[in-house]
Formats: sequence, structure tokens, C-alpha cells
Amino acid sequence: MSTYTSGARKTVLAVGTMALLLSAVPAASAADPAGSGPKWCPTVAGHQVDCGSLRRPLVAGKPELGTIGVSYAVVRHRGQGAAKGTVAVNPGGPGEVAIGKAAEFAAGLEDVLDDHDLLLVDPRGTGASERIPCGVTDAEYRFGTRQQQRDAVARCARTLGPRAQGYTTAATADDIDAVRARLGVRQLSLYGLSYGTYLMPVYASRHPENVRNIVLSGAYPHDFDPLVRPSAQAVSLALRRVCERSVPKACDGDKAVRDLATTAARLRERPLTVPIVAEGKTYRERFTEGKLAQLMFESASRGAGMAPAEPSLLGSAPWALDRFVKGDTEPLRRLVQEEGSSGSTEDQAPYIAVVCNDYRKAWATDAPLPVRWQQYRKALAGAGQGDFGAFSGQGFTEGPTDGGDVCISWPRENTGRPQPTELRLPDVPVLVLSGDLDANTPDANGRLAAAKFRDAAFFSVRNVGHVPELESSGCVTGVTTRFLRTGAPGDTSCFGAVAPLAVTPVRR
Repeated sequence: MSTYTSGARKTVLAVGTMALLLSAVPAASAADPAGSGPKWCPTVAGHQVDCGSLRRPLVAGKPELGTIGVSYAVVRHRGQGAAKGTVAVNPGGPGEVAIGKAAEFAAGLEDVLDDHDLLLVDPRGTGASERIPCGVTDAEYRFGTRQQQRDAVARCARTLGPRAQGYTTAATADDIDAVRARLGVRQLSLYGLSYGTYLMPVYASRHPENVRNIVLSGAYPHDFDPLVRPSAQAVSLALRRVCERSVPKACDGDKAVRDLATTAARLRERPLTVPIVAEGKTYRERFTEGKLAQLMFESASRGAGMAPAEPSLLGSAPWALDRFVKGDTEPLRRLVQEEGSSGSTEDQAPYIAVVCNDYRKAWATDAPLPVRWQQYRKALAGAGQGDFGAFSGQGFTEGPTDGGDVCISWPRENTGRPQPTELRLPDVPVLVLSGDLDANTPDANGRLAAAKFRDAAFFSVRNVGHVPELESSGCVTGVTTRFLRTGAPGDTSCFGAVAPLAVTPVRR
């Protein structure tokens, strides 16, 4: 869901043996010296790249709000003759750019590009697609208290005003289809990663006749639980799995979960203050139970399995939790600081607005604020014992930067019609992938996402976290490449052979 969970965060996609950092940064590649294309048009060795932009209504049916520029790049196939198809990729976010990573996507989808073109569209408000800032940075949003996050959301809404209605998944889906029509492409193969798994079914529901097949990696359903309980439960499952699979056995999974519960309870009563340095600036984060939840369900999932023999947040967590319970806070502090160092000054308008406009809430979006709070608290109070795993309900739901109560002050008048949770989807081949160590978009949500389609195959990839393509053997990208070209996954036996994570030993 969150990807990482703000638009400026990093999503790691391993393609074959290459680890690709797909960061929300402006396009870095320039056009050729002759200036035959826009300055932001990337170069990809061995491929022709065609770039363009088109003006789109900011809000459909409201011409008074103006237009927005949407930019795209097409990496052309290397073979002779016409392309056999076109693959449209969205790397997640909301708010991740695509055009600036054209060379990396081309490397990852090298076999596809034998006979297929690759379409990359920067979602409105990102990269080369006309930014509309709202004055809230990634670092400010991530490191703020929950109240500060809610205040930032409200400030972002005030700054955008009616223009906030232009930031929706449906609008981005329609932008992609407008690009498809301009290019004269009959059908697209849709490839969504993380938030892209939310976007691509919306595209398929709005433009079903233009879809050939779909890959959803790190997926979740549109009617996901607004209290994020499957993620809370998946944190405990991931801790148990990394301990059970460690060689030699480095920790006891049940103890790691008990240590997590103890740590959460202590932080509930006495939060830590942790200095974090990001882009040369020092922030003092109030590390609460909610921040621990975010660290464990989102940050620990991201990158798990990319380099299984190297230290990772998830592999270090049992040891850090054990030390915290024993009175040593330094290992946990270091994990928080290392994760926080990726904080940036990237504006969060495309992330906040899409999340608050579209994602399912635990309150009626047309209700006034006091009623929203009543409905939200009632939903929390109605949760069952153990629904949030090792966390309290209040504590865990303060973790997601795209869920819980963070959007509760988003104004009704700024919001278009909420995205439907039940979509009318085409009957096309669909491949859905989850990592079995992913608590961000866990297996439970991936199965629900697959169940929305008549012809879907779901696979859980062992020992991998958020977005299974990050594993380094090339197994997953081989399967997805085959599916995009043929509509069938073929042999998936390698999904069970991915190496377990290295785990820091917990000494008794």
C-alpha cells in the first residue's frame, strides 16, 4: 500500500542480479545532443526512446480549474517489425516517477523488449508531469508526530484547494489511456508494483477493452481493511519466519514476537527521542508505538530479500528488540536512524492527495469532522482482541502514513467521488505476487486482490519482502517477463528456492 510509503521513498526492484533503486527523483537522463526531444527525455542504450506530453483536464468536467501536463516516454523494442505489444509500468508510491528510471526498467525487462515496447508515464504532479506542490516535505511528514501528520494533511489540502480533486487514481488511469490513444496502441499489458497494483485495476475497470494482461506485484485489494489489521498480524508472522528459517538458528520467533509486544507497550508509555540526519538536516523524531509499527510493517518489509546474506532491517529486528527489552535502546535507535536517513525534501502533494482522496476510510467521507472521529473510534473499539498482533489498536493505526486517522481532516469539498471498492474488471490473464515476509502488502491482501479477477494466478514468494522482484536470483523477474509476453507464468518452482535472510543472532 504505502510504498514505501511516501511518494519520495525508495522502492527497491531487483532485476536479474541488478538491484535497481527506483527513487522519486526527477529524470536524470538528458535527450541527445541534437535536441530532438524534450530535455527530460531519457536515453536507453540500444533503444530508440520517443517522448512527449499532452495537456489533460486537471479535473474532468471542471474546465475552470485548468489543465495539467502529463509526460511519457516509450522505449522501443529492439527487434525488427512492429511491436507485439506494449507494457505500461507504474512503480508505486503514490508519487513514484517512471520516466527517470527508463534505463533501469529496460534492463529489468530486457527480454520483453525483444518484441514489446515499454510505456512509462510520470503520474500527474510527479517528475516531468507538472508538479503542483502543497508545501509538505517527505521528511516533515515522516518524522512528525501523528498530530503533526494530520496537521500537514490539512495544510496540504488548504494549499491545493479545489485542485486537490485532480489527484486521483482514476485521473491517472485516464491519463495513461489518453497516452495510449495518442500512440495508437490497441491494448496494454499492465505491470503494477505496490501502489501500481491499486492503479492498474482502476485502469482495467475504466478501460477494459484496452487491457491485454496484468501483473500485480506487492498487491492489495481496493476494499482493504482501513485499520490495516492484516499488516499488523503479518509483522509477527515475518518475525517467526526469519527466525525459523535462519541457518544456523539465530533466534526464537515466539520470543521475538513477545519482545515486540513488550517494546510496543513500553514505547506507548515512554516514547524515545531519536535524532535523525536526512539531507544534511537533523530531525528529532518522537519514536512511539506508532513509529515502531511503521518501522516493522513497512520499512522492514522494504528491501527484505534483495541481498539475503547482507544485514537488513528485518534480519536485525529480533536482536534489536531483545536488546531493548533488556534495557539497551541503542540497537533499535540505530535501525531508526538508518531508515530515517532516506528522508527527503520531496513535496508530498501527489502522495497525500491520492491517499486521502481514494483510499478506503473507517469513516464516511461526507460526514463532518466530529462525526468522522466518532465513527473512527467506534471502528477501533470494535476490533477484536489480537487483531493488531503484538500492538495495541491505537498504537498500530498511528503507524501508516497512508491509513488510520491520518486523512481524517481532509476536506469534503476538496474531494471528488471516492474510488469504488468494487470494480468491474475485464476477464484477462492476471498474475499476482506477494513476498511471504511482506507485512506492507501481505499474502492475505494479495490473495484478496487476486480473487477480484476470474483468471488470476496468485503466488507467494518465499523469503522476500515488499515487491518480490527485489530478490536477486532473477527468478521472479523471469516469471513476470514470461507472463507479460505470453499471458502464462510457466514454471514457478524457483519461488520456493529463494535463500533465507541473514539474521543477527540473539544471545541468551
